[in-house]
Amino acid sequence: MLKVKQFPVKMILTGFFLLLVSVSAYSQRYLADIDSSFFIKDTVRPVIKRFENLRISGYMQPQFQKAQIDGAPSFSGGNFSQFSSSRFMLRRARVKIDYVLPSKTRYPKALFSFQIDATERGVIVRDMFLKLFETNKNIFSLTAGLFARPFGYEVNLSSAFRETPERGRMSQILMPSERDIGIMVSYEPQDKKHKFSHIKFDIGFFNGQGLSGSTDFDDHKDLISRLFIKPYIFNKVDITGGISYLRGGWKNGTKYVYESGVAPNGDKIFVVDSAVSNLGTSSPRHYYGADVQVKLHHGWGETEWRAEYWFGTQPGTSGSTSNPGTLPNSNGNPVPTFVRHYDGVFLLFLQNIINAKHQLLLKYDWYDPNIKVKDLEIGKPGTNLTTADVKFSTLGMGYVFHMNPQTKVILYYDFVKNETTQITGYTADLKDNIFTCRLQFRF
Repeated sequence: MLKVKQFPVKMILTGFFLLLVSVSAYSQRYLADIDSSFFIKDTVRPVIKRFENLRISGYMQPQFQKAQIDGAPSFSGGNFSQFSSSRFMLRRARVKIDYVLPSKTRYPKALFSFQIDATERGVIVRDMFLKLFETNKNIFSLTAGLFARPFGYEVNLSSAFRETPERGRMSQILMPSERDIGIMVSYEPQDKKHKFSHIKFDIGFFNGQGLSGSTDFDDHKDLISRLFIKPYIFNKVDITGGISYLRGGWKNGTKYVYESGVAPNGDKIFVVDSAVSNLGTSSPRHYYGADVQVKLHHGWGETEWRAEYWFGTQPGTSGSTSNPGTLPNSNGNPVPTFVRHYDGVFLLFLQNIINAKHQLLLKYDWYDPNIKVKDLEIGKPGTNLTTADVKFSTLGMGYVFHMNPQTKVILYYDFVKNETTQITGYTADLKDNIFTCRLQFRF
């Protein structure tokens, strides 16, 4: 005889009561009200226990911003609209679900992760991946799906924990959305007593376009790797660091490839290579990075210094160095490729004052998309140098108040400076400084 599983009467009554509250109660009349069902006593613990390996987390970041002028260009949440210099916005609102499948030991066997970002600009999937752990020696894992590229420190630091409102300009241009679709192998001993437990090494292959495109537009893949040394503790000082490498590229849509050179009159210019063999081959996308973090623990809390440097080769177009989501084109026609040599840096100083609730921030970063040229060389007639070759630097100053472990307020001001060039609109510094006031709640 088939046995039907009996549900406790108490659980049924509780579910019925929850239904009554959600249907008949009118306590949540307005959007800002709190649902009264949050205050019901925990009588469904047997049900919750079935999902003990499931974790739900998230955060939201409502904020107000003020720019110097209407329509200011910005890497602090996007450009301002044409007739506005101030705005309220929901910068990020994310919910993440993680499911861990445990092995017979205390180490994980598999991890499934899913994260969405839902703001006034729409809903987008940010993470969707499966991570399988080797359970013999518990030192290797395999990750597949949509997840963060293993390059650099700033790119991989979650926005929920990052002290400054945004990542630097270079991160946003060269690593848009921070994530990509691919597969990765990691070496990371799970046993803290393992002699190499302080080392993490990732290496993987990725499409290359990240979330900026719906599908890979060519067959060239990016190889990305990172070696990270976890904290070494010396008395009250923690030291961490890493090195990163990316080797990839994307297809040339035409036979015209421009590279840095020198004209007969001595001007620095872009020189065109129009060999037919260029069509369909890969333009080099090679990145090298190194980073270090030093943290000092003291009576007020912590003092921390971070430094990160990138350099390499980046393909782009005449007017952009961003990694494209589709093959670069103009009205459907492929455009020539411009190959530039770049560098950039992120420098960050963090200081607790009075106690750990109060924190001062000081950040300086630059992105030079073309280290072969500078200042008034850019925009000179006949050189093919454009706004895409202009160096930008940003000095950020801020204050963070941690109301509690889940809630913080950030007051931050970006002083943005560009090179003075011969390009119209860039003959002086742009008025693109931005003030940000952000409230963040994390759970």
